[in-house]
Amino acid sequence: MQETPRHLVRAFLLAGLLIVPCARADEPIVVPPPLRVSFVDRATATAQDAIDQAMDLLGIRYRWGGSSPEAGFDCSGFVSHVFREGLGLILPRSSKEMSKSGEAISQDELRPGDLVFFNTMRRAFSHVGIYVGDNQFVHAPRTGGRVRIEDLRDSYWMKRFNGARRVNPD
Repeated sequence: MQETPRHLVRAFLLAGLLIVPCARADEPIVVPPPLRVSFVDRATATAQDAIDQAMDLLGIRYRWGGSSPEAGFDCSGFVSHVFREGLGLILPRSSKEMSKSGEAISQDELRPGDLVFFNTMRRAFSHVGIYVGDNQFVHAPRTGGRVRIEDLRDSYWMKRFNGARRVNPD
């Protein structure tokens, strides 16, 4: 392993960026090499960040045009907020525009963090949610509702499913 100069180690320690075992003043501090994380592991962690953010918002009331926990959410405001806060990713504001983001995928390719779209207002891509796995998605449903989890296999959602997109934060 490569020896790191003491002044750099102290600077990183003071900034809270490095944790190393204590060494005596006369011993060199050896810093291990950075861990290598695969693209798949990064993508999985990223999707989990978005899902964790979404789960923290369960129960927030629906509000047409809403885009914050304090004001409430509509479907696209909810998804935009989750991706912005959980991933630092800015998505278009409307579900219709979101349906053009990322890569189109089939329903059998769904992975947690993918966007799912529905025709709930007699027009394509009028509703959006976030797939969380096991045929479940989280969304802000409608006036009077609250952010909640639903099952894609429910007949209401099956009839209205429009497609899915995978938005890659990289």
